[in-house]
Amino acid sequence: MSADTGWPAGTARQVLITTDSTMAEAARQAARLPGPTWICALEQTAARGRRGRAWAMPPGNFAASLVLRPDGPPGQAALRSFVAALALRDACVAATGRPGAFTLKWPNDVLLNGGKLAGILLESMGQGGRVDHLIIGIGVNLAAAPDPATLEPGAVPPVSLAGETGVTVTPEAFLDLLAPAYDARERQFTTLGFAPIRTAWLAHAARLGDTVTARTARDETTGIFRDVDMEGHLVLETPKGPTRIAAADIFF
Repeated sequence: MSADTGWPAGTARQVLITTDSTMAEAARQAARLPGPTWICALEQTAARGRRGRAWAMPPGNFAASLVLRPDGPPGQAALRSFVAALALRDACVAATGRPGAFTLKWPNDVLLNGGKLAGILLESMGQGGRVDHLIIGIGVNLAAAPDPATLEPGAVPPVSLAGETGVTVTPEAFLDLLAPAYDARERQFTTLGFAPIRTAWLAHAARLGDTVTARTARDETTGIFRDVDMEGHLVLETPKGPTRIAAADIFF
């Protein structure tokens, strides 16, 4: 299986047999990379997700990090989590032909039939309020889902692409779908701004209009999921009025 649009011009590609984590490998290489680069690994020995959590990676699953040199302030760079989520959904639809099966969970997960299929992690490098490099890490349960017992209570149960759809895709073939999908969404973002990305993301948002709980290390807020604003914040309707949340874990 390969992408219809082909590999994006000007973007480099590395496929490693094994590494500690593609995020760590990307950070080590970032300063000397001449342009956008995908670093994919068939095995990770120390993968991690958001908030430093361990990320389980059974054999055959997808792990890759994209290194970019973005223009603009850190807040704009952070909006690429939505760009990546849309591109990841595009790639999943291209792999399966099932657009109705995939939804997006704020801030950076892709769901398949309501279960967690994939996660996205952003890390930036820079100084003086400037982002020199942005690393977008993506993990997808292509072949197998991790043990639900490893998750915190209330988390969305994990699923795999093969288990839910019967479609088998190798990590290399999935990268051939994801890279052009991301390139297209990145061009849309840099040309037209966040507005069309936000509109497209909301069109596929999981539990929009439903009651959800946003939980941080300090507190939690429960309300009706109404919107995502132009800064990428979650907007919940609560008894105290609209509440905007910059970062949290969402529980349904």
